[in-house]
Amino acid sequence: MSEHDQDESEAQAGLLFVGGEWVEGVGEPFASIEPTQGDEIWAGPAAGKSDLDTAMDAAFDAADDWADASFATREAVVRRFAEQVQTHHEAFARTISRETGKPLWESRAEVSLVVSKIDHAVRAYHARTGTQESESGGVHQRVWHKPHGVVAVFGPFNFPAHLPNGHIVPALLAGNCVLFKPSEQTPLVAEEMVKLWQAAGIPKGVLQLLQGERETGELIAAHEELDGLYFTGSPRTGEILSRQFAAQPGKILALEMGGNNPLVVGSQISDVRAAVHDVLLSAYLSAGQRCTCARRLYVPRGKTGDELVAALAEAIPNLRVGPWDAKAEPFMGPLISVKAADGILSAQTRLMALGARALVEARRLKLGRAFVSPGLLDCSDLNRMPDEEHFGPLLRLVRYDKFGDAIDAANDTRFGLAAGLLSENDAEWKQFRLRIRAGVVNRNRPTTGASGAAPFGGIGASGNHRPSAFYAADYCAYPVATMEAQRSVMPEQAVPGMGDA
Repeated sequence: MSEHDQDESEAQAGLLFVGGEWVEGVGEPFASIEPTQGDEIWAGPAAGKSDLDTAMDAAFDAADDWADASFATREAVVRRFAEQVQTHHEAFARTISRETGKPLWESRAEVSLVVSKIDHAVRAYHARTGTQESESGGVHQRVWHKPHGVVAVFGPFNFPAHLPNGHIVPALLAGNCVLFKPSEQTPLVAEEMVKLWQAAGIPKGVLQLLQGERETGELIAAHEELDGLYFTGSPRTGEILSRQFAAQPGKILALEMGGNNPLVVGSQISDVRAAVHDVLLSAYLSAGQRCTCARRLYVPRGKTGDELVAALAEAIPNLRVGPWDAKAEPFMGPLISVKAADGILSAQTRLMALGARALVEARRLKLGRAFVSPGLLDCSDLNRMPDEEHFGPLLRLVRYDKFGDAIDAANDTRFGLAAGLLSENDAEWKQFRLRIRAGVVNRNRPTTGASGAAPFGGIGASGNHRPSAFYAADYCAYPVATMEAQRSVMPEQAVPGMGDA
């Protein structure tokens, strides 16, 4: 496909995919600025109201045929998409790295996740939303599932292909038509991904791309004929959507938001170097721009804790930060934007004003416009740490005396996405696993590790009890219970009070 072999120095003219055609939007223009050097790599008008109306009409025209098609038919389209992604694996990964700044090794891994999602989603469809049948007293009983209709998917910037794909694929397999609104910071990745769906033969109106910023998202979410919305992104936006949909109980809303995730170090650590490795991956992978990244680190006072903190402070400056295509592969790249980089440095300044002490200070690097080095702040002397998700490479350390106190502090958050324990003490793990409030809980593993074969989601401000990944099938279809008989039959015993009826 020539689109994927485009000269990387050129900016791409942005389009929408509406009704099976690539068209120019009627809304306000916006652009994607890559975070490494600040080049404009995509620019075009956003989707406006008339674009949305056209897309909704096309979706409703396609909805019945797509829903009535056999599962095998829908699966075949999805698998052809996976083949297209695999064919263009390297070019697609380069697009992700260009637009997000992520190292190429990480973008390659993301593209592989897009492909592997297909098998997980097919298994989840049958396991979570398949058909169950039984016979009793001449009555055939059946439980089956129907699609909601036309749903929207709002995607994030940090995994611009994998995370929206985690909603799109199960929604399509269930028989829904999808309106895809990606992050305004990664429109190029979205356009390239939808081109692969088009090459896979997605029917007209079944999947459509509506690019835009906040105004476009508001138009889509407010459309009276929309049947549901699946969102991955910031808690602030998720809370706005939750309030908006609260008055519309007939519409399905699945929210996947962030977290102020704790990582607790227990009393038994035999390999400090390995524990430090897990902390580094938990806090700084993807430049700290994963919703499962550890934001708070709880370490016991004493010799073991002192050794771990000293080793961590020594290891952090050795993490290589650099452009996505550097010959010496970096561990992490820039943040998504200058605004995001400014936000992390401002958060560090605020915490230090409250009494935090910089063990490793986060600094702006002269590698490009949005590069920030990873930071570690000792917040042990703060009266109360602000319950904030700092979406970047900034880790807050707290030393503790009693393990139970560490769990209480870890739970002292309105969020509840991910949590981790580094300890070889089985009693501590049992206590932690039972008491911690989070949807993804790991032991002696980074908090950033999650499986597509398991549910993914959180509680509190991290989600609305509709986990994604393997459980995404649950919110993509609704159950229908039927009782069937060949003909009406008079009962042997009449219902009291019916007389001769």
